[in-house]
Amino acid sequence: MRIAPTTLPGVQIIEPDVYRDERGFFLEVYRAARFSAAGLPVAFVQDNHSRSVRGTVRGLHWQWRRPQAKLVRVVAGEILDVAVDIRRGSPTFGKWVGVRLSGESLRQTFIPEGFAHGFCVLSDVADVEYKCTAEYDPRGESGFRWDDATVGIAWPEGAGLLSPKDATLPNLHAARPDLPSIDTKGTLIWPASE
Repeated sequence: MRIAPTTLPGVQIIEPDVYRDERGFFLEVYRAARFSAAGLPVAFVQDNHSRSVRGTVRGLHWQWRRPQAKLVRVVAGEILDVAVDIRRGSPTFGKWVGVRLSGESLRQTFIPEGFAHGFCVLSDVADVEYKCTAEYDPRGESGFRWDDATVGIAWPEGAGLLSPKDATLPNLHAARPDLPSIDTKGTLIWPASE
């Protein structure tokens, strides 16, 4: 397994060892000891799977009551996987990074707490699986508009097939009460939940 940093601190590309032959391939998607040795979380508690058609944008989302780090991979098809720094006080607040993931490349992205996540489907259909470090809590779900001009994500042509909920998300701005912040020591601080 190889880990490559991105332009956002903590967001990483994971390249698993893939063993291919005339029968197909084999890979380890996740092994706790290897992730721990690389300084990545090992306590994943929920797996999610989505299937989406070309042009679908899912996101941009985060959880603030039960913050989640995510390990994202594509089983079939191809996506542009996007992370956005939402940590107030961060020098990269509002900056984004996009990584192409596919069932062919078998790369994964690790997205830590404090980042919004979303993706756009580039193939006719894509099956996306991701592990989360906390269980989903609908009372603590937040998000912002996929096409927020202040963030300026370079989505591919044809992007924009949204759920009704994602179509009504607000823009990202530092004054939102659902955003985390970082203190002078770099500690992530989440808003208090009721």
